[in-house]
Amino acid sequence: MQISDLPYPDPGVPDARSGPRFLLWLGRNQLDGQLKSLAWGLLHFTSVAGLPYGVGYAVQAVVDGSGGRLAAAGGLIVLLGIAIACGDTMLHRTAVTNWITAAARVQQLLARKTAALGAALTRRVAAGEVVAVSTGDVEKIGWFVEALSRFAAAAVTVVLVCISLLVYQPALGVVVALGMPVLALAVLPLLPRATRRADHQREKAGRATELASDTVAGLRVLRGIGGEELFLDRYRHASQEVRKAAVRSARMWSLISSVQVLLPGLLLIVIVWYGVHLAREGRITVGELVTVYSAVMMLNYPLRHFEEIAMAYSFSRPSAQRAARVLALQRVVEPSGGVRDAAAPSGDLYDPATGLLAPAGRLTAVVCGDPDLAGRLADRLGGHATFDDSDGEDTKTPSVLLGGVPLDELPLHVARTAVLVQDKDPVLMSGTLAELLDVPSAGTVRPDEALAAAQCSDVLAALTQASLDDDPLDARITERGRSLSGGQRQRLALARSLVTDPEALVLDEPTSAVDSHTEARIAQGVRALRRGRTTVVLSSSPLLLDRADRVVFVYDGQVAAVGEHRELVRSEPRYRAVVTRETDAEAAAARSGAEQNTPRGPEPDIASDTASGIASDVDIEIDIEETA
Repeated sequence: MQISDLPYPDPGVPDARSGPRFLLWLGRNQLDGQLKSLAWGLLHFTSVAGLPYGVGYAVQAVVDGSGGRLAAAGGLIVLLGIAIACGDTMLHRTAVTNWITAAARVQQLLARKTAALGAALTRRVAAGEVVAVSTGDVEKIGWFVEALSRFAAAAVTVVLVCISLLVYQPALGVVVALGMPVLALAVLPLLPRATRRADHQREKAGRATELASDTVAGLRVLRGIGGEELFLDRYRHASQEVRKAAVRSARMWSLISSVQVLLPGLLLIVIVWYGVHLAREGRITVGELVTVYSAVMMLNYPLRHFEEIAMAYSFSRPSAQRAARVLALQRVVEPSGGVRDAAAPSGDLYDPATGLLAPAGRLTAVVCGDPDLAGRLADRLGGHATFDDSDGEDTKTPSVLLGGVPLDELPLHVARTAVLVQDKDPVLMSGTLAELLDVPSAGTVRPDEALAAAQCSDVLAALTQASLDDDPLDARITERGRSLSGGQRQRLALARSLVTDPEALVLDEPTSAVDSHTEARIAQGVRALRRGRTTVVLSSSPLLLDRADRVVFVYDGQVAAVGEHRELVRSEPRYRAVVTRETDAEAAAARSGAEQNTPRGPEPDIASDTASGIASDVDIEIDIEETA
């Protein structure tokens, strides 16, 4: 796999049982690239290790006064230099390719898992952990895959050099052969402590990053309540903990590095002392002593990769563990993928768990007294399995039906195409407005129509003013739309959902941050644009409810009433209490007043008049403006 061939057609099925198993699986899938890198690494390291032989041969030729042997030694050194240059260049190229392709494979696996789990992912894993895995952890995992082939080439080179020295000069070769394993394994007792300190540092850094993200996200609120200094002190304390943990970790790694320098130096001292002793006795020549000494010096280079692989593994192991934990998550019920045809169904949207029915082609509003229940209902309508623990045991609720077809029997991409759910806090990706609205769609709704229905004219004007281009579609939106107000973000997200034009659209509180006049216009725009398509709006806003074809009131997990908004306000006290935010005392007072006034004839219910009048007042104002 080359970088130009990315992305992978199929990144494979990972072994996510543990971090080490995931790294092993990743290495096996990168086997071709690893072998290429190993081959170039062997060429590079063996050429480096061969230089001492050429130098020793040249020194002995000078001692013996042989010009021919000196010329041959010079030619050998030149050839070794060329091999070193070629091997190093290609080793770097293939190793970096392994790094990038491994990171790309992990990112594709994470993206596929995110798409499969949908909104359920952040309910089972913290959003900060998902971001950390897909950014910093991916790089650390790629680093280990890249360093693995270099370490293998270095280890093979060390073994070959030790064997060669035993054959070339047994007396000194035995010393080198005994000393090299000690140099390679001396740092192993220090690695567990270094790994623990590195993990502790990453944990502290993750907490500080999470605190910083929360502070930035809630900066407007903090300024409003004067809490900036409090959070600044908390972040200052967290950053100091990160600094202390980093210093403790750096001390341990510096100790490992010093051991890697000290022990080879001691081995060189032993080699020189013993070699001089043998040379004085005439048992070895000066050239042989120079060769062995130079070989030991050159071995320090491949030995550094033993420290690198130790660091790479200690940093990548927890990263691989976190990635494996995310990749091991499964949908509660996997789609069968073959039970139903791949074509998206159409028809009524029905939830057997609550009895909710959204007729095809109509705008249905759903009112839930419990916001958590509304969120679970929206997830279930989108095909995500939920559980009922009312009896003390987790029991899977029946699947939602679209046109009589269970959504969990459809292939995942078909279910996602058929039913789109916009949750309470939709996310806006950074980029231009045109890129935001460039989503998979049926092609029947143009972006300008969706923006108009979502009442985004003031948003477009604001984006145009902040842009150098007159075209608002070319204006850039910052990360998560932080430069926009809550209402503006909601309306852009609504426009994005309208552009997709799915068979069934589920909107969970789409106008909670919008003023009443704009909300009324949005209700009219959505109703007009979605005419003939199934739309479900979960909201308790009278302005939206008044414009729905039918309103469904869900109480205690079951459908309690169905009808029009004004009818339910007058006939269903529980519905009226939710819509008008009526307290128990106010409801009791209203009932008492109604009973006292009964003999004098019927009088209007104040709460119901208020709820119904809100929509009427806005209708009057809109009509006046349109007439003007």
